[in-house]
Amino acid sequence: MASTNPESSDNPWTEEKKANKAISEYYDPCQEAASRSIKCLHRNGGDRSMCGDYFQAYRDCKKAWLEKKKEERKKTPLW
Repeated sequence: MASTNPESSDNPWTEEKKANKAISEYYDPCQEAASRSIKCLHRNGGDRSMCGDYFQAYRDCKKAWLEKKKEERKKTPLW
């Protein structure tokens, strides 16, 4: 049976390694909007028509974030 201890020697992601990992510049800043959309769906029994504002907020956030990433890639030299 495999060990369930997250700090076991066969687990490559110990807390020390996690702490030293740089925060990704591609972290999804729209995760909160996505979570709110999902919560709305659960709250309203899956009725998408009740959650349109949440979906639109997520789409707007995602669009702005992807445009920002695209612009940053244009500024970064390939070599």
